[in-house]
Amino acid sequence: MTDYEQMYHIVCAAMDQALDMLEDKAKVEQARELMQAALLEAEELYIQTCGDPSKS
Repeated sequence: MTDYEQMYHIVCAAMDQALDMLEDKAKVEQARELMQAALLEAEELYIQTCGDPSKS
């Protein structure tokens, strides 16, 4: 079963941290990397629980 709540938590937690990082211009790259990693983690969770949508 798809765990949308967990995917939401992964992305929102990363966005919250990234937005805090963006207040410090020296951490912009670190914030980008955090958001990208969270997006990939949520995407992988989606694929694992729903199957690969590109194969539909």
